[in-house]
Order: sequence, then C-alpha cells, then structure tokens
Amino acid sequence: MSELKLRREVDDCQPYIAGETEAAVLKKYNLKAVVKLGSNENSYGPYANARAAMQESLKYLNRYPEDDYVDLIATIAAQNGLTSKNVALGGGAGNVIETTSRLFLNEGDEVLIAKPTYRLYREVSILMGAKVKSVPVKADFTYDFTAFKAAITPKTKLIWLCNPNNPTGAINDPKDIERFIDEVGDDVWIAVDEAYADFIQTGQRAHLVEKIDQKKLVIIRTFSKYYGLAGARVGYILARSKVISAYDTITEPFCVNRVGLFAARASLLMDQEEADEIKQKLIFEKEKLSKELTRLGFEVVPSQSNFIFAKLPDNLYSGEICEELMSQGVIIRECDAWGYSHHVRITIGRKSENAQLISEVRKLFRVKTRE
Repeated sequence: MSELKLRREVDDCQPYIAGETEAAVLKKYNLKAVVKLGSNENSYGPYANARAAMQESLKYLNRYPEDDYVDLIATIAAQNGLTSKNVALGGGAGNVIETTSRLFLNEGDEVLIAKPTYRLYREVSILMGAKVKSVPVKADFTYDFTAFKAAITPKTKLIWLCNPNNPTGAINDPKDIERFIDEVGDDVWIAVDEAYADFIQTGQRAHLVEKIDQKKLVIIRTFSKYYGLAGARVGYILARSKVISAYDTITEPFCVNRVGLFAARASLLMDQEEADEIKQKLIFEKEKLSKELTRLGFEVVPSQSNFIFAKLPDNLYSGEICEELMSQGVIIRECDAWGYSHHVRITIGRKSENAQLISEVRKLFRVKTRE
C-alpha cells in the first residue's frame, strides 16, 4: 500500500479522548439506563425558549443562515458592550480554538499551556508546527503566573488559558489574571477560553472584555455548557476588529447551523432567568456532592465550574473505578489522559443523578474494603 503522506505534524498529535457515550455503555453492560456525568454537559438544557426557537428554525433549513449570523453576532456584541466587528462565530468552542491556532501560529512558534488543561490546545498548536511548552499548575491547581512569565522566550507566540480550567475547575483571583495579561509583553498573544466562566460565582470572574483593544487578547466562549446546547455546536470569539476580520477570512463560511443560531440567540435574549436558576441549583448540588465525596475519602479540589476534580481515596486507580461505576450505569471521567491516574472528573448533574452516583460509590467502596 502506498504511503499516506499526511501533514507531518499529524504524527505528533494525540487523539482526543472523549467521555464514554450513553449508547456505548448501555450496550457494553446490557443496561436499561445510564447516568452520564463524564462530559461536562448541562443536564437541564436546552431551556424553554431555545427549544421553541430551534423548532421555529426548521422552517428555514433549506437556506443558508446569512441573516441569522448577523443577528446572533449583533446580540453577543450588544451584551458585551462591543460592536459586531469584535465578534465571530464557530461550530462550538473546539472549532473556534482550532481556527484561532491557524490564525496565529507559524511553524517554529512556541506556545505555552498549563499542565493540566484542556488537551485540544496542545493538538491544534502542534498541528500548526508550533512547539508546546507545559507550565505545571500550583499545588492548589491554580495557574502559576510567575512560572508562565518565566517560560516566555522571544519565540513565544501564544498562551492558552482556560478559566475555569478543565479538568480541575480551578480559577485564580481575577486580579491576578488581569495583572498577568497586563504584564505579558506585546509580542505574545493570550487566548482565554471561558467555556465555563458563566458558572463562576458573582464577584470572582475576571473582567477581560475591555482589554481586547489594549492587549493581544482573544476570548473564546461557547453555548455548550451554561446554556445546555452542547449538541447545537455554537461558540464565538471576542477580539479586536482586525483579528475578527482575519478570523472570518480563514474560517468556514456559515460554520454554525441555523438551528444552533436560533437556539443561541434565544438563550441570550429570553433564557437568562432560567439559566441563572439552574446555575444556582448546580452550585448547590456541587457543594452537596463535594461534601459527600469528602466524607467518603475523596480529596475534592474547589471548583468554579459545573464539574469537580477529585483524588480517589487510598490511591485507587481512576480507570478501574470508572469502569466499575460504568458497569452499574454511572459514567464519570477518568483523568489518566491528563497524567492524574488517581483522579476523576465528575459533572454535576440533577439531584437524582448525583444521588445515584453517591449510592454506587458507596456500594463499590464497601466491596473494596472487603477485598
């Protein structure tokens, strides 16, 4: 067979390891129902007005969504005190992240990421021929901004920050993030991924939008988490107008489908009250679940997201524990791919889902203590 001759950087990339799907677990273990708490989805979404808007959008699926792009961009801009020239869309945050890497990176550039963090930053950067340098987080899992600054060289082109960070859910003091962005030299771009930022409690979120014209800063957001639209695939980027113009030049035309555009705009204009109510429920459930897991011997990292990151008791291996929980119909995420083989990441679900998780964990640990 002839050689494939793919782009040479492909060999240096690692495949994205997604959480287990409900269908796969149902089939594998011959189950009737599954609780999925492994992919940081919002169990409560989509919300009422978004559902109605998606139904309305079906009438127009035979046409390209030109006007709907304009409408959603204008809505996002208005709610952030910007103009439409500061906003561009993408097919979920992942598509925006990939396009951002193509926008900024040349072969030989250096990129800084945290260790651990969302793994897509590494892969899209390597694919562009960049060298990726990892900066370990602090013992409390917050970013070490002093170490980040020390790692910058004349070749550093881009720094990826995820706030709150994935998989830990940790955030830094907002003033520390703002100061870091102000102090980084003008030759370095900073991309802040705010996929989970709407879950940050009031007063603890960094204010970054006003910096996009002052610093080399872009902000990436998504409708997947807070608004429960993971399947609709709608993300966006906020940046200075010249960056947005270049972004629109290289991205796929109409890369967000009309159904997603309708849902996203309805979420922003009409579902904010419901979204905030669900946020408060998730925060309450997160605190309750964290306390229950702590009582069972987990070491839970304080989280400002819709998930928690925790070390298993007795140095148990996450792969083994996750497999056994899946066999009982509960999906959580092992963290071996991030280099944390004794940690798990657990999405905060509905009250009944979280209760089922705790029930199965208790049963499993009773078995483990008898072995």
